[in-house]
Amino acid sequence: MSKKEFVKDVTAMEDDFAQWYTDVVKKADLIDYSSVRGSMIIRPYGYALWENIKSALDRSIKETGHENIYMPLFIPESLLQKEKDHVEGFAPEVAWVTHGGDEQLQERLCVRPTSEVLFCEHYKNIIHSYRDLPKLYNQWSNVVRWEKTTRPFLRTLEFLWQEGHTCHATSEDAHEETTKMINVYANLCEDLLAIPVIKGQKTEKEKFAGANFTYTIESLMHDGKALQSGTSHHLGDGFARSFGIQYSDKDGELQYVHQTSWGFTTRIIGAMIMVHGDNRGLVIPPRVAPTQLMIVPIAQHKEGVLDFAYDLKEKLTSTVRVDIDASDKKPGWKFNEYEMKGIPLRLEVGPKDIEKGQVVLARRDTGEKLFIPLDELEAKISELLEEIQANLYNKAKQLREDKTSIAITMEEFTDTLTNKPGFIKAMWCGKNECEEKIKEETSATSRCMPFEQEGLSDKCVYCGEKARHMVYWGKAY
Repeated sequence: MSKKEFVKDVTAMEDDFAQWYTDVVKKADLIDYSSVRGSMIIRPYGYALWENIKSALDRSIKETGHENIYMPLFIPESLLQKEKDHVEGFAPEVAWVTHGGDEQLQERLCVRPTSEVLFCEHYKNIIHSYRDLPKLYNQWSNVVRWEKTTRPFLRTLEFLWQEGHTCHATSEDAHEETTKMINVYANLCEDLLAIPVIKGQKTEKEKFAGANFTYTIESLMHDGKALQSGTSHHLGDGFARSFGIQYSDKDGELQYVHQTSWGFTTRIIGAMIMVHGDNRGLVIPPRVAPTQLMIVPIAQHKEGVLDFAYDLKEKLTSTVRVDIDASDKKPGWKFNEYEMKGIPLRLEVGPKDIEKGQVVLARRDTGEKLFIPLDELEAKISELLEEIQANLYNKAKQLREDKTSIAITMEEFTDTLTNKPGFIKAMWCGKNECEEKIKEETSATSRCMPFEQEGLSDKCVYCGEKARHMVYWGKAY
């Protein structure tokens, strides 16, 4: 089967990027659709990706002193109402349970869209003294948000995530935590997923409901749209005051705690697909790939080929996450299937290779084929996996740089948005009215005020008044 035949059901990304994305997640066996609108079944291959991400992130979370905990799925309506700004922010997305069996509930239960109020209720009961602080908790769970428009991984009614919730004695301690966790997310994206990110602060309009401020990492997809890839929120003492979370300080005085929350979700798989994928399907960075090397025996019906291939698999198990396809499918079909699934390296071995004491390694990222002597194989595989990881990151970073523009005036802003989709760096006065007008007139939103500021101009791109911040703008998923 030719590559053209194999990918005929996959729309070219340059023709329709959204359809390309949907085709790939289905054809690569990452998901299937369920009978509930906007919900997805994460298939074993997709879930293995999430497990690798989860494992790496969970390790980092624990290394920074946090403990895992689990909160209930349901939130009483009266509890949710305790923090006004928070409730208003999530109200349009809340799913409600009104009946238990045949009986109507006396009080509606919210299916958690996030768990701040549950953690607050618990913290009120367990925090009494400065000796109880800090409380550094994390939860791995699912949440439900009733989205109007959905797309696999990127925006679904139910998704998987981790949500960290911490309490601190001072605002400074909470600020340090907020910064620490956005850096954990950024490192994970760049080191594990080969996705370059911009770190910065959300505007007042775009921050998390109920937070003092929100830090974010923003990544750029192949089509020039942005994706919020992780957030960390400094909640201040607003939730503590609403819920009465107080502690006695060293002088015996009652003080309110200062809180943070931070989250990272399965949408990052969607980011990985859209940053690295191509018209042949997925391209998965080696460090997160469920299978890093697929062995494909050639002329496997001939004596000794399968035995040799299985011996290779056993030998390589300690070096690489390796699998073998010994099915009766034709080699060409197998090549195309594992390209579609984005497996970083393919190893081909047949009778002639065995005679020569070599194998063929094919790179998914470049398509290059290399003839490798058996006595150099393990070292070469390790070397190539690191090369592929670095190449994917560098390629994505170059794409982001190529798709990042500067706009000094609104004329430049709108022209760039139309003709060169991507990030737009432009100055902003800090007023909500200008931010809202830009969104209303162009559909672009503020992505973040980067920590690394640049003085592109002294005037706001919209109103021309004195600029206060350089902002990354763009259309987003």
